[in-house]
Amino acid sequence: MEILAFGVQADEKPLIEHAFRDHHQIRCLDVFLNEDTAPIAAGYEIVSSSVNADLGAPVLETLAAGGTRLIAQRSTGFNNIDLRVAERLGMTVARVSYYSPYAVAEFAWTLALAVNRRILRASTRTRDFDFRLDGLMGRDLHGRTAGVIGTGKIGEAFARIAHGFGMRLLGWDIAENPACMELGMKYVSRDQLLAESDLVSLHVPLMPETQNLIDAAALKTMKDDAILVNSSRGGLVDTAALVAELREGRFTGVGLDVYEAEAGLFYVDRSLEAIEDDTLARLVTFPNVLVTSHQAYYTEDAVRQIVDTTVRNVLDYKAGRRSENVLVPRS
Repeated sequence: MEILAFGVQADEKPLIEHAFRDHHQIRCLDVFLNEDTAPIAAGYEIVSSSVNADLGAPVLETLAAGGTRLIAQRSTGFNNIDLRVAERLGMTVARVSYYSPYAVAEFAWTLALAVNRRILRASTRTRDFDFRLDGLMGRDLHGRTAGVIGTGKIGEAFARIAHGFGMRLLGWDIAENPACMELGMKYVSRDQLLAESDLVSLHVPLMPETQNLIDAAALKTMKDDAILVNSSRGGLVDTAALVAELREGRFTGVGLDVYEAEAGLFYVDRSLEAIEDDTLARLVTFPNVLVTSHQAYYTEDAVRQIVDTTVRNVLDYKAGRRSENVLVPRS
């Protein structure tokens, strides 16, 4: 049996091919799964998708009509998949429920440190042999307050690093993490966390309850000189509201590895095209904003775990086994 994998990055391809070599043939495509590319999957029982795939009703119906029965998504998030439609069509959907939390937590800190110490501006200057320090002053993070929104595995890893910096820890989540509390984290309301934190980092999944969790009101609650980092999902932040606050000169820095309208933009070279997204175009012009292309998870360690789990999901499907990774059929 041959498996079709969409949205495979060049660095990812050899890892996928190596992991599947003893089990199934796999065909890797660099194009993303959407309405235009879904017909390519005709005749493939198993399709593997990436986080930026469009798996809404039209795509799922095309896949099902072509014989696809398993969608093995290579990510933890699954907000891009219409699970109700998949269930109606009799499809099995599996994801990767766990991979290295350190990959994302460390990258979130990379963003935080980069905007705090003006690394991007400094690097650009020195390339032009401009070695002035004007405008490059940052702040010590030691002794300041880190607010962690979402204290699961990734949030905990982020908090441990913050603890190493000697920061006061505030947390917000539906359930308290004992490991975070051992670090001295105090759980507070979202508004108190936003009002008191010098650094706010987002580590919650995207769902209806968290859509635009950081909206205009939440942004106004934050300190004028705070740092905001989002390495989770773009839809957690109301980007238009964020741009409005940045225009007012607020925030020391903003580090975004995700963007709410990233589908069709991220993971693709658009450097020779006019970007029609005015909000994103404005966002990247602010000197205190750093936007990266959803790469926080992208370490060799994490990708190996993602690929290995995807292989297990395929083998479980073929053997009729269930695991915690299966989203559809529901238990």
